[in-house]
Amino acid sequence: MTFSPPLADSSPARAEGFDLAAYLGRIGLDAPPPVSLEGLALLVRAHRMAIPFENLDIALGRGISLAPQAIFDKLVHRRRGGYCFEQNALFHRALAAMGFHGRPLMGRVWLGAQAGDVPPRTHQLELVTLDGRPWIADVGFGGSLTPPLPLAEGESEAGPDGVRFRLTRDPDHGWLLARLGAPSYTEVTAEEAARWQPQYSFTEHPVFPVDMEMGNHWTSTRPGTRFTSLLMVHRITGDGFASLIGNRLRLRDARGTGEAMLETPAAFRRALADHFGMALDGEEATRLHAF
Repeated sequence: MTFSPPLADSSPARAEGFDLAAYLGRIGLDAPPPVSLEGLALLVRAHRMAIPFENLDIALGRGISLAPQAIFDKLVHRRRGGYCFEQNALFHRALAAMGFHGRPLMGRVWLGAQAGDVPPRTHQLELVTLDGRPWIADVGFGGSLTPPLPLAEGESEAGPDGVRFRLTRDPDHGWLLARLGAPSYTEVTAEEAARWQPQYSFTEHPVFPVDMEMGNHWTSTRPGTRFTSLLMVHRITGDGFASLIGNRLRLRDARGTGEAMLETPAAFRRALADHFGMALDGEEATRLHAF
C-alpha cells in the first residue's frame, strides 16, 4: 500500500510544488482570496460549485488513490470530481498554498446510518484556524453547501437554500453536525427535511495518513455500501443543484425541480458533460450506465 505524505500540519511548506494557479482556475477564481473568514467561505463555495462530488472510479474498478498528484491530476487537470478523501485533501493543500493554517479531521457519517449502528470513521473534513479561532470547512460532503462553521455549539443562519446547520457536543463522538432545511440530493423527504438530521460526528484528534488510507479503503471497497453499490454525482449550482443517482438525473433551481431517467449511455454521457462538466468516453459511459 502506498501512503500519502503527512498531512497533519498545514503550512506553506507543505504546499511545495502545488500548482495554485491551476487550482484557482479550476474553481473559477483569478487570484487567491484574503486569508480571512470571508476568503475561506469564498473558497468553499467556489470549490463546491466547480468540482463535483462523485464516486465513478469505484464503479469503473479503478479504486481511489490518495497520492497528492493523483488527486490533483484527476480533480484539476482532468476536471473530474471525487469524494471527501480526495476533495478535502486537495482543499487542504490549496489552503496551505494560500497561507491558511489547517489540519484534517476524521468523522463518522450518521446520515443514512442504521438505527443502533455506529458508523466507521469514513469522512474527512478540515479544521482551519483564523485569528486564533477554529472553524470547520468541508468541501467533500455532498448535498447542500456547508459554509465554514465556528467550532462551537450553536446554529448557523439560514443559507441561500434555506438550510441551517447546528453543532453540538456529543458525549461519545466529539462534535455532531446536524442539518435542517430543504431536501437535497440525499433524497430526504420534505417531512425529514423539516426536522434536524444528523450529518456526521467528528473529534479534534490528530489525523495521520494511515487513518485516511484506512477510511478510504473501507469506503471504496466495502461491499454493499452506498459508495460501492450506487453511482452518485452531485454539484452545487448558483441557485440549486444537479445530481445523478444511478441513472436518474435531478435538477433544482429557483424555478423548481426537474427529473429525468437517462435511458441510454449516450444520454448518461451528455448529462455528465452538460450538468457536471465531466467528459467521459463512450466505453466509460456504457459501463457506468449498466452499473
